[in-house]
Amino acid sequence: MTDSRRIAMALGDAGGIGLELAARVLSDAREGTDILVFGDRRALELGARQAGVTLDLPVIGLDALGAPIDGNVLIDLGTFDPDDAMIGTATASSGAAALENFRAALLTAKAGLADAVAFTPFNKAAMRMAKSDYVDEIGFVDAVLDAPRSGREFNVLDEVWNARVTSHIPLRDVAGMLNADRIFDSLHLTVEVMQDAGFERPRIGVAALNPHAGDGRNFGTEDEDIILPAVERARAHQMAVTGPVPSDTVFVRALKGEFDAVLTMFHDQGQIAMKLIGFDRGVTLIAGYGFPIVTPAHGTAYDIAGQGIADTGATLAALSLGRRLAGRTTQRGTDDAARADLRAALTKRPDWAAGKTGTTKAIAGS
Repeated sequence: MTDSRRIAMALGDAGGIGLELAARVLSDAREGTDILVFGDRRALELGARQAGVTLDLPVIGLDALGAPIDGNVLIDLGTFDPDDAMIGTATASSGAAALENFRAALLTAKAGLADAVAFTPFNKAAMRMAKSDYVDEIGFVDAVLDAPRSGREFNVLDEVWNARVTSHIPLRDVAGMLNADRIFDSLHLTVEVMQDAGFERPRIGVAALNPHAGDGRNFGTEDEDIILPAVERARAHQMAVTGPVPSDTVFVRALKGEFDAVLTMFHDQGQIAMKLIGFDRGVTLIAGYGFPIVTPAHGTAYDIAGQGIADTGATLAALSLGRRLAGRTTQRGTDDAARADLRAALTKRPDWAAGKTGTTKAIAGS
């Protein structure tokens, strides 16, 4: 294998735009030759037909994984038959294939054969049909990697980064999930990741939970009792942190250049702002595992799937960020035993990977 950084890319949900996006990116010679694609050959061929491009990609099986590889290559997992594809629809078979592809990419990076992981958009409804206990990517990554701690999601634009303290939980549960330690840990990880991305001392605005940052405890006490102590602790650790800042102005201040990142308390508090700023350019980064995991911030876009009009802007931005972070945070492994263990793990398919049935219409972009 060459010395260049390599990305393990999992093909996403076959009912959405993920196959088309992968085919477009892989057909672009300007995108380099550092991608190990995990998925089904027939699915990628379907994506090429959707995109109207021609791919000349070497195909290997699991037995060749770990051998010297030059250029982009597809590791054919045989995970999905395009004859089962239902464009614009979530199915158990497409969800299972996406999960298998993602698992293979994660284990490959863990074994040291890739420096970053990327995936084209998933659909959580399809994944739950295939694996009933699936909640979100972070929980799945934790389980696959047997991670000692959970990572965190970031949304990244050129203008501003967004980190969050809680993510995929009901809004009614947010306040009860907040504590000063969790907020401080989120700030600490944000600083670490942004420094890896080239920010010497990232400036972070911390969003308040309540209207007007609680308005002197008139609209809630969490801002003074929980968020402020975490901010003060972060400052004592020499972090450039400001807050709690009312959430209706914190992104305005960031876009005016005051902050490099905003830490929000819950999912939509940041996602709404970030997608308004740059929906077609946004990147989701999952960090905290020893290698970066990146994907376009938009979803499967079932409403335009199969039409050949998907925009690759966010996918290209995700790959670019993955390369940038991989160059700073990971080292290539060379352990032959680890590679043999990887091939054995990938050869044994999980129980949820086969025999699943069922379909449902899902929200576009979910």
